[in-house]
Amino acid sequence: VVCAADADAKETTKPKVPEKAPAAGSSFNQLLGIKGAKQEDNIWKIRLQLTKPVTWPPLVWGVLCGAAASGNFHWTAEDVAKSIVCMLMSGPCLTGYTQTINDWYDRDIDAINEPYRPIPSGAISENEVITQIWVLLLAGLGLGALLDVWAGHDFPIIFYLALGGSLLSYIYSAPPLKLKQNGWIGNFALGASYIGLPWWAGQALFGTLTPDIVVLTTLYSIAGLGIAIVNDFKSIEGDRTLGLQSLPVAFGMETAKWICVGAIDITQLSVAEPTS
Repeated sequence: VVCAADADAKETTKPKVPEKAPAAGSSFNQLLGIKGAKQEDNIWKIRLQLTKPVTWPPLVWGVLCGAAASGNFHWTAEDVAKSIVCMLMSGPCLTGYTQTINDWYDRDIDAINEPYRPIPSGAISENEVITQIWVLLLAGLGLGALLDVWAGHDFPIIFYLALGGSLLSYIYSAPPLKLKQNGWIGNFALGASYIGLPWWAGQALFGTLTPDIVVLTTLYSIAGLGIAIVNDFKSIEGDRTLGLQSLPVAFGMETAKWICVGAIDITQLSVAEPTS
């Protein structure tokens, strides 16, 4: 195991972190919540930036995959409406909640890596961030309960999936557990949230969520390990300073890159259909 101290010994120089956002920042990047964003004063654009819309598509796709896998989805107005509500629950609401709470608990790291981001720069107040977290969480849970009633479930499985995912998101970002402090556990938890949970929600909405599907989608969630590692590359300086053992910090960027590639390859092998 390569410790963070070893990585420090190898890297004697640290890149200088800009104190302000790039002068030519993009409004499009700002709305998507990605690097290179233009600094904004509009509170609603800032709120949208915190939810990182660029992270919603995997959740939306997961819902579609689960709905298709159920074998009971049909292109009727009602089924399309159900799937859209499930996508809103998984994407804008609960992923938005996850991203906002992660930015809140990462504000010290962002103050090192990207001090111009909305929270460390003071562009949005503490009360406004906390309010956004609660509104998105309650909206997501409410939509989950609505979908259970709509689908006629005796057991509110979608609500409990939403509740479980929200709890996982919280302990991923927040102390004392803060799963993201451990690169392996935290990254797999993130992958399961992005890949497994929306699939389960889509399948439970239109059919039955069976143990074999849970196992297969959990294996498929290994791909999320690679996704999370890519996300960790941009935070390596702040993670190292605050003692977070992300995989790029623990193993170095080159090794972490190959772990990322390996995770995706393992996923492809684990879910590939046998050929005759």
